[in-house]
Amino acid sequence: MVDANWLHGILADVQANWILYVSMPLVAAAIGYGTKIAAIYMMFQPLKFVGIRAPYLGWQGIIPRNAARMAAIACDTLTARLLKPEELFDRLDPIRVAIAIDQPLRAAVEEIVHEVFEHYSPGLWTAAPAAMKRTMIRRVQDKSPQLIEDIMSKIRSDLSAVFDLKDMVVSNLVKDKELLNQMFREVGRGEFRFIRNSGIYFGFVIGCVQALAWALTHSMWIMPLFGGLTGWLSDWLALKMVFRPKEPTRYLGLFTWQGLFIKRRQEVASEYGRLMAQRVLTPSAIMASVLSGPLSDRLYTMIQNEVRAAIDEQAGFARPLVVLSVGGDKYLEMKRVVAGKVVERLPEAMRHVEAYAFEALDIENTLKTKMAQLTVDEYEGLLRPAFQQDEWILIAVGAALGFLVGEMQVHVMLAFAVNPQ
Repeated sequence: MVDANWLHGILADVQANWILYVSMPLVAAAIGYGTKIAAIYMMFQPLKFVGIRAPYLGWQGIIPRNAARMAAIACDTLTARLLKPEELFDRLDPIRVAIAIDQPLRAAVEEIVHEVFEHYSPGLWTAAPAAMKRTMIRRVQDKSPQLIEDIMSKIRSDLSAVFDLKDMVVSNLVKDKELLNQMFREVGRGEFRFIRNSGIYFGFVIGCVQALAWALTHSMWIMPLFGGLTGWLSDWLALKMVFRPKEPTRYLGLFTWQGLFIKRRQEVASEYGRLMAQRVLTPSAIMASVLSGPLSDRLYTMIQNEVRAAIDEQAGFARPLVVLSVGGDKYLEMKRVVAGKVVERLPEAMRHVEAYAFEALDIENTLKTKMAQLTVDEYEGLLRPAFQQDEWILIAVGAALGFLVGEMQVHVMLAFAVNPQ
């Protein structure tokens, strides 16, 4: 049986200190909200380690600190299920590519031929009739479109030898950690908003329980313990609700919930496709990877061989004269230099292909379509690693911050001279 005097004492205490009782759920809501903001911030910032590395006293954002791992996991799904390099390359029409770079390549060929001949055989080149020089240059220029088609055909036949899609994506994201942050932040925008705001609701509910516990016990441990509980439970629950359950599930017969990231699949697919197409898998990035990536030496060897063969084929009647004038060894050296200079000019010429390549590759729509075909587990892997990595640290920090705020509550209550029963 409840003691009437004890119950009367509790009611009297609530009436006398109602401001403090009302403040408890509000402070708990603020703790929940604040710890979520801190957790989200700690995922992305700072980009570089701040503190003392030995012993490990400091912090670096979870995503920047694990950039290689984060990018590799996301890229595994990208390359395994969403995009095949061969599929992308097949969309490029060699003839359209040749047409796009025809004029800049023609200009480059003319400059290179003049430069090389004036260096190796200035007397012969100066004395040669203008018509002969024009014919020789035009023959090499006219071969350029066919040369581009031949090179693209060789690349297509063994694409893995000159292009590594995963290496390109991972290298660019690791090098540009802010871009990696932006990808996770924008793809998970809805999830981060939910996590931040959920702290208010979870914290308010826990704060109501806290107020009841304080009324019954007036224990000074109530505030820090419930503050820690608010930070820990609200962080843990919010993170779980982002990905679980995978299927819509009804709870207590009152409401239905599905992991927010799973539920937002169409919206996420659209945002992911846009970001990848505009910031990561751009034609310029792909071409840069092909022309300067870890496999570029093989490509340049291939191009140089093709260019040398084209020079021999198109030199025609002038070849014996050139060999006679400069010597066989010098002629071979000239071919090597010309091929090298063509390779040097290639990146600049390829910029003229970017507009066509962006349209032909159509990466944004391809990703949107292919993402709809992913299993739930594969789809979850696009964002889940950002939350799983060091998740316990975020929850622990939330609990610690909540505990400290709860301890401050105690001092505030003591300042208001709240007397325990």
